[in-house]
Amino acid sequence: MAYSYMADWWQGGTPEFKDWLRRSAITWRREPVIKRVPRPTNLPTARRLGYKAKPGIVVVRVRLRRGGARKPRPVSGRRQKAMGSSKFTRSISLRSVAEGRAARRYPNLNVQNSYHVFSDGVSHWYEVILIDTRRPGLQ
Repeated sequence: MAYSYMADWWQGGTPEFKDWLRRSAITWRREPVIKRVPRPTNLPTARRLGYKAKPGIVVVRVRLRRGGARKPRPVSGRRQKAMGSSKFTRSISLRSVAEGRAARRYPNLNVQNSYHVFSDGVSHWYEVILIDTRRPGLQ
């Protein structure tokens, strides 16, 4: 019952909730790109994806910049007139990029799942659930 009530905030969203999310994004911009958070922002989604409030399960918020991928400019060899560096699409999703960055930051933890939290004009934020599989009872 409580989780369905919380899920309604994220689905439809009251103006107060949307305003709270926008205000919290202002503080997230000043935080590090990859930051461990004490509890998930979107609890119903996190629990659906395998989060539990127990030792060995970690939630990390990852900030990614918006926009398409930037193809590196050619530095050696023939430079073609149209360098092919614009309208370059990514072969993997931003969500998997966020998971990979969190996995690189925490090499002793395995990625369980991730979900989108918020996006503004500059950034996307994802929360990644990481699990310590060497901990007893979390395999």
